Amino acid sequence: MKWFREAKFGLFIHWGLYCIPAGEWKGKPIAGIGEWIMNRAQIPVKEYEQLATQFNPVKFNADEWVQMAQDAGMKYIVITSKHHDGFAMYHSQVSKYNVYDATPFHRDPLLELAIACQKHGIKFGFYYSQAQDWHEPNGIGNTWDFGPDNAKDFDQYLHDKAEPQVKEILSGYGPVALIWFDTPRQMNDARGQRFVDILRKMQPATLIDGRLGSAGDYKSTGDNSIPNTVVEGDWEVPATLNHTWGFKKDDTDRKSVV
Repeated sequence: MKWFREAKFGLFIHWGLYCIPAGEWKGKPIAGIGEWIMNRAQIPVKEYEQLATQFNPVKFNADEWVQMAQDAGMKYIVITSKHHDGFAMYHSQVSKYNVYDATPFHRDPLLELAIACQKHGIKFGFYYSQAQDWHEPNGIGNTWDFGPDNAKDFDQYLHDKAEPQVKEILSGYGPVALIWFDTPRQMNDARGQRFVDILRKMQPATLIDGRLGSAGDYKSTGDNSIPNTVVEGDWEVPATLNHTWGFKKDDTDRKSVV
Protein backbone atom coordinates (compact mmCIF):
# COMPACT_ATOMS: atom_id res chain seq x y z
CA MET A 1 0.00 0.00 0.00
CA LYS A 2 2.99 2.32 0.34
CA TRP A 3 2.86 3.79 -3.17
CA PHE A 4 -0.94 4.20 -2.96
CA ARG A 5 -0.74 6.15 0.30
CA GLU A 6 1.91 8.42 -1.16
CA ALA A 7 0.26 8.91 -4.58
CA LYS A 8 -3.08 10.39 -3.45
CA PHE A 9 -4.04 11.59 -6.94
CA GLY A 10 -4.64 9.48 -10.03
CA LEU A 11 -6.36 9.61 -13.41
CA PHE A 12 -9.42 7.40 -14.00
CA ILE A 13 -10.27 6.98 -17.71
CA HIS A 14 -13.50 5.50 -19.10
CA TRP A 15 -13.01 4.88 -22.80
CA GLY A 16 -14.97 2.54 -25.03
CA LEU A 17 -17.61 2.12 -27.74
CA TYR A 18 -20.08 4.20 -25.70
CA CYS A 19 -18.04 7.30 -26.57
CA ILE A 20 -19.35 7.10 -30.15
CA PRO A 21 -23.10 7.63 -29.45
CA ALA A 22 -22.00 10.09 -26.74
CA GLY A 23 -25.31 9.97 -24.88
CA GLU A 24 -27.62 9.87 -27.90
CA TRP A 25 -29.26 6.90 -29.63
CA LYS A 26 -31.23 7.05 -32.87
CA GLY A 27 -31.55 10.81 -32.56
CA LYS A 28 -32.81 10.80 -28.98
CA PRO A 29 -30.84 11.85 -25.89
CA ILE A 30 -30.53 9.03 -23.37
CA ALA A 31 -30.65 9.91 -19.68
CA GLY A 32 -27.89 8.78 -17.35
CA ILE A 33 -24.13 8.46 -17.52
CA GLY A 34 -22.57 8.00 -20.94
CA GLU A 35 -21.03 4.55 -20.52
CA TRP A 36 -24.42 3.10 -19.49
CA ILE A 37 -26.15 3.99 -22.79
CA MET A 38 -26.46 0.34 -23.90
CA ASN A 39 -28.36 -0.42 -20.69
CA ARG A 40 -30.37 2.79 -20.43
CA ALA A 41 -31.55 2.60 -24.05
CA GLN A 42 -31.78 -1.22 -23.93
CA ILE A 43 -29.82 -1.49 -27.15
CA PRO A 44 -29.76 -5.04 -28.55
CA VAL A 45 -26.33 -6.66 -28.62
CA LYS A 46 -26.32 -6.99 -32.40
CA GLU A 47 -26.99 -3.27 -32.83
CA TYR A 48 -24.48 -2.15 -30.23
CA GLU A 49 -21.79 -4.37 -31.74
CA GLN A 50 -21.91 -2.27 -34.91
CA LEU A 51 -20.32 0.63 -33.03
CA ALA A 52 -17.04 -1.28 -33.18
CA THR A 53 -16.87 -0.74 -36.95
CA GLN A 54 -16.78 3.04 -36.29
CA PHE A 55 -14.14 3.02 -33.55
CA ASN A 56 -10.91 4.36 -35.05
CA PRO A 57 -9.17 6.89 -32.74
CA VAL A 58 -6.24 7.59 -35.04
CA LYS A 59 -5.13 10.64 -33.01
CA PHE A 60 -4.59 8.57 -29.86
CA ASN A 61 -1.13 9.19 -28.43
CA ALA A 62 -0.29 7.31 -25.24
CA ASP A 63 2.72 9.49 -24.41
CA GLU A 64 0.62 12.65 -24.62
CA TRP A 65 -2.03 11.19 -22.29
CA VAL A 66 0.55 10.12 -19.73
CA GLN A 67 2.45 13.41 -19.96
CA MET A 68 -0.78 15.34 -19.36
CA ALA A 69 -1.51 13.28 -16.28
CA GLN A 70 2.01 13.74 -14.99
CA ASP A 71 1.90 17.49 -15.60
CA ALA A 72 -1.28 17.64 -13.50
CA GLY A 73 0.50 15.96 -10.59
CA MET A 74 -1.11 12.55 -11.00
CA LYS A 75 0.86 9.52 -9.85
CA TYR A 76 -1.18 6.68 -11.36
CA ILE A 77 -3.57 5.93 -14.22
CA VAL A 78 -6.46 3.46 -14.27
CA ILE A 79 -8.33 2.77 -17.52
CA THR A 80 -11.26 0.59 -18.56
CA SER A 81 -10.01 -2.74 -19.91
CA LYS A 82 -13.64 -3.91 -20.12
CA HIS A 83 -16.68 -1.98 -18.99
CA HIS A 84 -20.22 -3.29 -18.54
CA ASP A 85 -20.82 -3.33 -22.30
CA GLY A 86 -18.47 -6.31 -22.51
CA PHE A 87 -16.09 -4.75 -25.05
CA ALA A 88 -12.40 -5.26 -24.30
CA MET A 89 -10.25 -2.18 -24.90
CA TYR A 90 -7.15 -4.35 -25.29
CA HIS A 91 -6.16 -7.26 -27.55
CA SER A 92 -7.96 -10.12 -25.80
CA GLN A 93 -7.46 -13.71 -26.89
CA VAL A 94 -10.50 -14.76 -24.85
CA SER A 95 -13.04 -12.83 -26.91
CA LYS A 96 -12.82 -11.38 -30.42
CA TYR A 97 -15.08 -8.58 -29.18
CA ASN A 98 -12.12 -6.32 -28.57
CA VAL A 99 -10.50 -3.15 -29.88
CA TYR A 100 -7.79 -4.97 -31.84
CA ASP A 101 -9.93 -7.56 -33.64
CA ALA A 102 -13.31 -5.84 -34.00
CA THR A 103 -12.36 -2.29 -35.00
CA PRO A 104 -10.50 -0.63 -37.88
CA PHE A 105 -8.08 0.83 -35.27
CA HIS A 106 -6.41 -2.59 -35.01
CA ARG A 107 -4.09 -1.53 -32.19
CA ASP A 108 -3.85 -2.27 -28.47
CA PRO A 109 -4.08 1.19 -26.85
CA LEU A 110 -3.76 -0.22 -23.34
CA LEU A 111 -0.44 -1.84 -24.19
CA GLU A 112 0.72 1.50 -25.57
CA LEU A 113 -0.41 3.21 -22.35
CA ALA A 114 1.32 0.61 -20.19
CA ILE A 115 4.58 1.22 -22.06
CA ALA A 116 4.19 5.00 -21.79
CA CYS A 117 3.47 4.78 -18.05
CA GLN A 118 6.60 2.73 -17.47
CA LYS A 119 8.63 5.27 -19.43
CA HIS A 120 7.26 8.20 -17.41
CA GLY A 121 7.38 6.47 -14.02
CA ILE A 122 3.58 6.48 -13.59
CA LYS A 123 1.79 3.54 -11.96
CA PHE A 124 -0.66 1.78 -14.29
CA GLY A 125 -3.83 -0.12 -13.47
CA PHE A 126 -6.99 -1.49 -15.05
CA TYR A 127 -10.71 -1.12 -14.45
CA TYR A 128 -12.43 -4.46 -15.11
CA SER A 129 -16.18 -5.11 -14.86
CA GLN A 130 -16.22 -8.58 -13.36
CA ALA A 131 -19.96 -9.13 -12.94
CA GLN A 132 -21.90 -6.98 -15.37
CA ASP A 133 -21.37 -7.87 -19.01
CA TRP A 134 -24.25 -6.87 -21.26
CA HIS A 135 -22.74 -8.64 -24.26
CA GLU A 136 -22.76 -12.13 -22.76
CA PRO A 137 -25.85 -14.33 -22.25
CA ASN A 138 -24.68 -15.33 -18.77
CA GLY A 139 -23.19 -12.00 -17.73
CA ILE A 140 -25.18 -9.83 -15.33
CA GLY A 141 -27.23 -6.85 -16.44
CA ASN A 142 -28.64 -7.51 -19.92
CA THR A 143 -32.22 -8.56 -19.22
CA TRP A 144 -33.65 -7.18 -22.49
CA ASP A 145 -31.74 -9.68 -24.66
CA PHE A 146 -31.03 -12.55 -22.26
CA GLY A 147 -33.76 -12.59 -19.62
CA PRO A 148 -33.59 -12.30 -15.82
CA ASP A 149 -30.20 -12.38 -14.14
CA ASN A 150 -31.24 -14.97 -11.58
CA ALA A 151 -31.85 -17.50 -14.37
CA LYS A 152 -28.36 -17.18 -15.85
CA ASP A 153 -25.35 -19.47 -15.43
CA PHE A 154 -23.23 -16.72 -13.92
CA ASP A 155 -20.36 -19.01 -13.01
CA GLN A 156 -20.06 -20.09 -16.64
CA TYR A 157 -19.50 -16.45 -17.60
CA LEU A 158 -16.95 -15.97 -14.81
CA HIS A 159 -15.03 -19.13 -15.74
CA ASP A 160 -15.11 -18.61 -19.51
CA LYS A 161 -14.61 -14.85 -19.84
CA ALA A 162 -14.08 -12.73 -16.74
CA GLU A 163 -11.43 -14.82 -14.98
CA PRO A 164 -9.42 -15.56 -18.17
CA GLN A 165 -9.48 -11.89 -19.17
CA VAL A 166 -8.20 -10.80 -15.76
CA LYS A 167 -5.36 -13.29 -16.24
CA GLU A 168 -4.64 -11.65 -19.62
CA ILE A 169 -4.34 -8.13 -18.26
CA LEU A 170 -2.11 -9.40 -15.47
CA SER A 171 0.23 -11.20 -17.85
CA GLY A 172 0.80 -8.97 -20.87
CA TYR A 173 1.12 -5.41 -19.60
CA GLY A 174 3.99 -5.31 -17.16
CA PRO A 175 3.51 -4.46 -13.48
CA VAL A 176 -0.18 -3.76 -12.75
CA ALA A 177 -0.57 -1.34 -9.85
CA LEU A 178 -4.22 -2.15 -9.18
CA ILE A 179 -7.37 -3.65 -10.64
CA TRP A 180 -10.51 -1.62 -10.14
CA PHE A 181 -13.46 -4.04 -10.07
CA ASP A 182 -17.02 -2.67 -10.11
CA THR A 183 -20.72 -3.35 -9.37
CA PRO A 184 -20.39 -6.75 -7.66
CA ARG A 185 -23.84 -8.06 -8.56
CA GLN A 186 -24.27 -11.73 -7.65
CA MET A 187 -20.68 -11.83 -6.44
CA ASN A 188 -20.07 -13.60 -3.13
CA ASP A 189 -17.00 -14.43 -1.06
CA ALA A 190 -16.27 -17.61 -3.01
CA ARG A 191 -16.53 -15.94 -6.40
CA GLY A 192 -14.53 -12.96 -5.22
CA GLN A 193 -11.85 -15.21 -3.78
CA ARG A 194 -11.26 -16.76 -7.19
CA PHE A 195 -10.20 -13.35 -8.48
CA VAL A 196 -8.12 -12.69 -5.38
CA ASP A 197 -6.32 -16.01 -5.92
CA ILE A 198 -5.56 -15.09 -9.55
CA LEU A 199 -4.09 -11.73 -8.54
CA ARG A 200 -2.08 -13.05 -5.61
CA LYS A 201 -0.60 -15.82 -7.75
CA MET A 202 0.19 -13.77 -10.86
CA GLN A 203 1.03 -10.33 -9.45
CA PRO A 204 1.03 -10.36 -5.63
CA ALA A 205 1.66 -6.61 -5.38
CA THR A 206 -1.42 -5.65 -7.44
CA LEU A 207 -3.99 -3.85 -5.29
CA ILE A 208 -7.69 -4.72 -5.32
CA ASP A 209 -10.26 -1.95 -4.92
CA GLY A 210 -13.35 -2.14 -2.70
CA ARG A 211 -15.90 -3.28 -5.30
CA LEU A 212 -14.89 -6.85 -6.06
CA GLY A 213 -17.55 -8.43 -3.88
CA SER A 214 -15.16 -9.64 -1.21
CA ALA A 215 -12.63 -7.72 0.84
CA GLY A 216 -10.25 -5.53 -1.14
CA ASP A 217 -7.04 -3.77 -0.16
CA TYR A 218 -8.76 -0.42 0.34
CA LYS A 219 -12.27 1.05 0.48
CA SER A 220 -13.93 2.63 -2.55
CA THR A 221 -16.52 5.27 -1.70
CA GLY A 222 -19.55 5.91 -3.86
CA ASP A 223 -18.93 7.87 -7.05
CA ASN A 224 -18.26 11.54 -6.29
CA SER A 225 -18.86 10.80 -2.61
CA ILE A 226 -16.39 12.49 -0.31
CA PRO A 227 -16.85 11.17 3.25
CA ASN A 228 -17.91 13.68 5.87
CA THR A 229 -16.62 11.48 8.70
CA VAL A 230 -13.29 9.83 9.43
CA VAL A 231 -12.80 6.66 7.38
CA GLU A 232 -10.70 3.97 9.04
CA GLY A 233 -8.03 2.46 6.84
CA ASP A 234 -7.11 3.24 3.23
CA TRP A 235 -9.76 4.62 0.89
CA GLU A 236 -10.32 6.32 -2.46
CA VAL A 237 -12.99 8.57 -3.97
CA PRO A 238 -13.72 7.98 -7.67
CA ALA A 239 -14.76 11.35 -9.10
CA THR A 240 -15.90 12.66 -12.47
CA LEU A 241 -14.89 15.96 -14.09
CA ASN A 242 -18.52 16.66 -14.99
CA HIS A 243 -21.46 14.31 -14.33
CA THR A 244 -20.55 11.29 -16.44
CA TRP A 245 -17.66 8.87 -16.84
CA GLY A 246 -17.97 7.92 -20.50
CA PHE A 247 -18.06 10.84 -22.96
CA LYS A 248 -21.47 12.49 -23.29
CA LYS A 249 -21.59 15.40 -25.69
CA ASP A 250 -24.27 17.41 -23.86
CA ASP A 251 -22.59 17.22 -20.44
CA THR A 252 -20.46 20.35 -20.35
CA ASP A 253 -20.94 21.14 -16.64
CA ARG A 254 -17.31 20.85 -15.65
CA LYS A 255 -16.22 21.00 -12.02
CA SER A 256 -14.30 24.08 -10.96
CA VAL A 257 -10.50 23.83 -10.74
CA VAL A 258 -10.56 25.61 -7.37
